[in-house]
Amino acid sequence: MAGPEAGHAFPAFGLAERLEAAGIETVIYTGTRWSTGRAAGRFDIRELPGLLVADDEDDADAGSKLNARAARMARELAPLLTTDRPDLVVSDVITVCGSMAGEMLNLPVIELCPHPLYLPSRALPPVGMGLAPGVGLLGRARDRALRAMTARAVKSGVSQRESARKSLGLPARDPGPDARLVATLPALELPRPDWPANTHVVGPLHWEPVDDVLALPPGDAPLVVVAPSTADTGAGGMVDTALAALAPEVLGIPVRVALSMLDSPRLELPSWAVAGSGRQDRLLAAADLVVCGGGHGLLSKALLAAVPVVTVPGGGDQWELANRVQRQGSGLFVRPLTADALAEACRKVLSAKEFADSAHTAAASAAAVVDPVRVCRSTIAARR
Repeated sequence: MAGPEAGHAFPAFGLAERLEAAGIETVIYTGTRWSTGRAAGRFDIRELPGLLVADDEDDADAGSKLNARAARMARELAPLLTTDRPDLVVSDVITVCGSMAGEMLNLPVIELCPHPLYLPSRALPPVGMGLAPGVGLLGRARDRALRAMTARAVKSGVSQRESARKSLGLPARDPGPDARLVATLPALELPRPDWPANTHVVGPLHWEPVDDVLALPPGDAPLVVVAPSTADTGAGGMVDTALAALAPEVLGIPVRVALSMLDSPRLELPSWAVAGSGRQDRLLAAADLVVCGGGHGLLSKALLAAVPVVTVPGGGDQWELANRVQRQGSGLFVRPLTADALAEACRKVLSAKEFADSAHTAAASAAAVVDPVRVCRSTIAARR
């Protein structure tokens, strides 16, 4: 189960592809936007029930969405799972209805995190601030103070979860999933002394929504792939600003630009730029730099291809990820977004070898990941 947003649906498709290659049948409950196209031709895709917001629900309230709304959706999903008779439920981290429905039917449940692990830790600052873990007495005191400031919100979320669970006849206390797949690169993860049991970093679960290959601009100048965020919280105006920043008279060096977008754009482009929805893996194989919104999907895809990045973070977890990448050394972030600031960041990353070296280091960290198929098999076996 995964919501319809590309950042959550695509990792579910990526996992399903791995499972089916291993001989495990899959059914994917997600949004109807994926019921046509490449995904529909490859997978058994069904509509995730209850996605439309009810009249009495506040879609802007994250706690309500992740708990009360999830409980309503779980009531509609559980009968469908009874018909499917699955051996395992894999539920996206924010598609909580899947975990609840699986627990209602006493099925083993795996939580899929399509990004680094964002659970609170006694050794880390609250996720979302973009801060590195504090060092020394003052640094640790800072983190304790910040955690105390967010404790009320965390407690409220736990209370909402308990109420939602009780409405389904489940015990108030959430036992957590049988296992957790963290689909990120180890280079983007933060070490913590309280790493949860049975939680595995399995590497990014990428999936390409199209088969087409985007023709590149002619020439041998460095290739910059520009990919605006697909998230509702992404920074706006990125395409126009990126084209302005990457113009030779502004950037100071000639580059070729490939705008990678899910929907075919209607743009008047200069001769050094192309736009379309071609396979990103093929684009990244030729890229020298990626300019993206900071969402985990393309960010991890770029780093896995050892391509440095310039991020333009919006809301959600993009600020957190942009800061992690900059600290790791694989790129820079730009905020607020202006053509001059973006041009300066792109010049620095293209001209300094250390960014590319750090991106290669990030890619090499994938050697330490765990096989998600093995985790799925062992989770099923443990319940038999």
